[in-house]
Amino acid sequence: MPIITIETRIKAPIEICFDLSRSIDLHTISTKQTGEQAVAGVTSGLISINETVTWRARHFGVWQHLTSKITSYNRPYLFTDEMVNGPFKHFKHDHHFICDCHETVMTDVFNYKSPFGALGRLADKLFLKLYMSDLLIERNSAIKYYAESGKWKELL
Repeated sequence: MPIITIETRIKAPIEICFDLSRSIDLHTISTKQTGEQAVAGVTSGLISINETVTWRARHFGVWQHLTSKITSYNRPYLFTDEMVNGPFKHFKHDHHFICDCHETVMTDVFNYKSPFGALGRLADKLFLKLYMSDLLIERNSAIKYYAESGKWKELL
């Protein structure tokens, strides 16, 4: 199973970074290139333990739906979302936060398994792992921008 780990350093308090990471509204802003919209479950505000969100987004020219659930939650240090319905065979995304001097270190650990057996593994190697990494980096850039600029006040 591919695992993607991305570390982002943010000059903002851990609580702000944590809450921005679970903001449905900021997620929508950060994924505008895919037209991603929350269409069921928690569709705005902050998602929390045992809550679900269903996203509708266009990836590779195809509209898809993915429902994820917050399965672990320890504010402001960790939360996990896992796919309960969608295009992947498996999908688990751990969001870790630690304080490091005057910064928050946000680490995403994204663990997934593509469908379609050997064909899915080939897609991972050829383009999917890079595509998913780029989506996470784009999302984290938005979190960093909102946290460091003070624009977080518009969302939280």
